[in-house]
Amino acid sequence: MSLKSSIATGVGRAVSWGLKNIAHRDASHLPGRIAMAIDPDVTSALAGKLRRGGIVVCGTNGKTTTNNVIASAIERTGSVVLCNRIGANMAPGVAAAMLPGRTADWAVMEADELSTIHILPQLKPSYLVLLNLFRDQLDRAGEIDHVQDTIVAALEASPTTALLVNGDDPISYYVGVRASESCGTKVLAFGMGEDLALAADRVPEARFCQRCGAELSYSQRSYAQLGAFSCPECGFARPELDYVATNVKVGREGVSFDVGGAALGGKQVHLSASFGGAYMAYNLLAAFAAAHLAGVDGAAFQATLDDYHPENGRLQRFEIGGREVILNLAKNPTGFNQNIVMLQADERPKAIYFAVNDLVNDGHDISWIWDVDFERLAGDGLAKRVLAGGLRANDVQVRMKYAGLQAECASTIGEVLGRLGDLPADVPLYALCNYSALFPAKAELEKMVR
Repeated sequence: MSLKSSIATGVGRAVSWGLKNIAHRDASHLPGRIAMAIDPDVTSALAGKLRRGGIVVCGTNGKTTTNNVIASAIERTGSVVLCNRIGANMAPGVAAAMLPGRTADWAVMEADELSTIHILPQLKPSYLVLLNLFRDQLDRAGEIDHVQDTIVAALEASPTTALLVNGDDPISYYVGVRASESCGTKVLAFGMGEDLALAADRVPEARFCQRCGAELSYSQRSYAQLGAFSCPECGFARPELDYVATNVKVGREGVSFDVGGAALGGKQVHLSASFGGAYMAYNLLAAFAAAHLAGVDGAAFQATLDDYHPENGRLQRFEIGGREVILNLAKNPTGFNQNIVMLQADERPKAIYFAVNDLVNDGHDISWIWDVDFERLAGDGLAKRVLAGGLRANDVQVRMKYAGLQAECASTIGEVLGRLGDLPADVPLYALCNYSALFPAKAELEKMVR
């Protein structure tokens, strides 16, 4: 480590200590920013202390949960893991997570898709896990092709990194095709081995071939553009899957499936979790595949799932005054649609709170709410109360009106719960919040249960 890197590391660790022990504040970002201001290559220097390697997780939806499950599974084997568990997923957050002084076996880091170009060349991880790519924060990220270009460039700058990609997603898989052709990136794929029999989204993310533009065909489909796709014109198609999920079961009690495929040499592993919907089957399949590549066996991974209880606002459960409250992140059309699928899998009457902000980290453009299939909720008749919140509550109200739902406005979770006094206590509340709305809701709920 150079003198500059040593100074940057020392200052960053001192800032981290001061924030945690004196200011009692979050130290997931600022120490890394300060360290990088002293030495922009500090993450590269810190990567030298990793005994085995690194795993970076990116994708539009699901990366925080997937990343944390991978880290916990590897830790269960006795390995020391550095991880940005609370989602500080840009370059300073990764640098901050690398600062602890101990030597580690693995770094497991969540990365914002557009930040991969800054993170991969520094960390040079063994694997990049690409979960999915959907439209998200158009005023910041732009269209999906810009995100694809960024991830391909990141892989080109880290040619020893293998890509573990969602083979059911033509948008994500094409990143692997391009990187393989341009710099020889090794590509491994995971996906579903059967039709999940879910309702098709009203506004699909991708109808056309990434290579030639012809309309794609599907022999089976999961959700959005995910499924067994093929192009009738140029032959672009879902690859042979190295990790395959079958016997997928999704319900209010959670998700379970079997994992097979070439990477397991003919063996099968049964996995189950007490949380999640159909989208979680993909996340947990990806997490298992990454952990397996890091040397975790099926028993250790299942034990991780048994002990895993979401505490970061993603499918986090609370009991407030005898009423179950389920809090989850929903920040783009596909994320909302999969939450709606999860709501429909719960056959109980329910109350639903949608909170949408338009701050910088959400994206100022919220026109995407018109691409969400809220009409499904009006059709099943189980939404006994619908409420709208956040800075754009009135926009959500208008969208609900066109979906056939009457939504009341409520500014806080406490106000929402107060409005539900006339509903039986066994009617759960689902609170679906976009990014900046999630953390105030989580803090308020945690305060209520203390």
